[in-house]
Amino acid sequence: MFVVFEGIDGSGKTTISNRVVRRLAERGIDTCHLRQDGKFASSVTEAVRSLARDSRNLALVPEAELLLYAAREVQLTEEVLRPALAAGKVVVADRYLYTAEVLGRFGRGLDPEWVSSLLKLVARGLAPDLVVLVDVEPAVARARRKASKLQEPTNKPPSRKGLAGAGLAQRLRAGYLQLAAAEPERFAVVDNDAELETMVSRIQQLIEASLARGVARALVDFRADVAPAASVGSRVSPSDALERFLHKVGARAELEPGVAAFLLTGFFGAPVDALRRRLASSAARVVLHALTGLADVVSFELRQQLVKAYPAEVAASLLGIGNDVEGARELRLELLERAGADVAASLRGLLDNESFELREALYDRHPEAVLGSLAAQGGAWAWRLRERFLETRRSQLAEDAELAAVVMRGVRGLGDARSWELRDVCWPVAPVAVLKSLADLDDERSWRLREENLSRAPRPVLESLGQLRTDRAWQLREAAAESSKEAVDGIAGADDERAWALRERCAELWPSTVVKSIGALRDTARGRALLERQLARYGHELGVLRNASLLALDLPPGTAESEE
Repeated sequence: MFVVFEGIDGSGKTTISNRVVRRLAERGIDTCHLRQDGKFASSVTEAVRSLARDSRNLALVPEAELLLYAAREVQLTEEVLRPALAAGKVVVADRYLYTAEVLGRFGRGLDPEWVSSLLKLVARGLAPDLVVLVDVEPAVARARRKASKLQEPTNKPPSRKGLAGAGLAQRLRAGYLQLAAAEPERFAVVDNDAELETMVSRIQQLIEASLARGVARALVDFRADVAPAASVGSRVSPSDALERFLHKVGARAELEPGVAAFLLTGFFGAPVDALRRRLASSAARVVLHALTGLADVVSFELRQQLVKAYPAEVAASLLGIGNDVEGARELRLELLERAGADVAASLRGLLDNESFELREALYDRHPEAVLGSLAAQGGAWAWRLRERFLETRRSQLAEDAELAAVVMRGVRGLGDARSWELRDVCWPVAPVAVLKSLADLDDERSWRLREENLSRAPRPVLESLGQLRTDRAWQLREAAAESSKEAVDGIAGADDERAWALRERCAELWPSTVVKSIGALRDTARGRALLERQLARYGHELGVLRNASLLALDLPPGTAESEE
């Protein structure tokens, strides 16, 4: 029997599939997991996957990407899958050709007939007996991914999927659901919003029933056993959005404290302080990330509570907080020895004399972090530190992608000739880092790079616009609005007609981002009307409730959130 788990990144399919396989093995069922603990059973497949996901391969075209996805499955199928099926094992795959189909058709917009015909040739008649589609709201999936990375940091380069922006997950989810609707005899859609062991038990039982009675009968019984979907409830108004949001987060805190903590990024004040304190004991790293840029009393109390156990995370949370804020300077000085690199990184954007002195004190031990803190600083003192850094490293820039990315962080937002010379050298090995370094620049070379790479990397291109409201900035946002929610991110509080037209155009595509874009306009008649309309339509969605709650509390998105 061949069983496939599918779903968007962060849906939980990898965790669930691994637990299900362990349960089946414990019950004496001979199993083979093609991607145990997140690693493919074929080293060749793993290598092909690394090539296809590496964001440094910016020039990789969608057609070639699809062929790489197909190639990894061909290798895994011939090397492991077919032999395991021939041996009578229950074979479980964490992704199969459905991933390539959904990414190609719905994610990259490739011709559906070409994609389907190619994958049909690749499959050579092999199809899974059962597909378990683990479905989840993209806002929850994103929070899971972020919380997981914060709790268990890795050195993996960012995925190429991330270049497309958050809207990709919504398109992929819609694609998976469409495939499931087209093949009900094969797909079981599971809403991953319940306690993990309950989910694992249900799927384990589905597979065992499929082995005993056949997939068709097992699916009928499985669907009959699913409880009716909970009612969305009464219409949500701006006044009760915060209560609804905190109720959802509170319920999530019992199941996934890290996810709940991430969803509270940027939140502070009486309505959330008790929940933040509660989560600090079970998801400390994520709570500290969520404090980034927050200077309220409780945020500093939490930092003091956690500083001994998590010095680096506490230091990093000071990003965006000046040394004139009570408690910030003292914490930085306290953490110089234990978390110097994170202290240096937290100085980004600070121009006071004490910050310059801290950079000088930290440079010899943490030069890369100090360099990154110099973003947008074009003065002689900053360039002296940059030249000091480059003195022994300049020759490596054209070959070392990580070093190039560090240098690009250090010239972010600078449009002088020296910065452009460095971009020219770094582009071949770190193109995404170069695009990110264009933040808020309004010169011809920046516009040319943005326009040439909008289709390849819409997220970093659109994020580099910042608050630019020039005609060319609007043209880029309007060109990418259908596929990238980041097109709306830079218009928070904008009250001109192009901004309102963009909000109306994207209200159904990116409902939560449109809510966030209202910003200070929430108190205007037009802003209130749009917020009420979005809540009436999408008040059941966690992302919409979250951004409406930030508006209700008069809070900005937050430093940590804006850096995601």
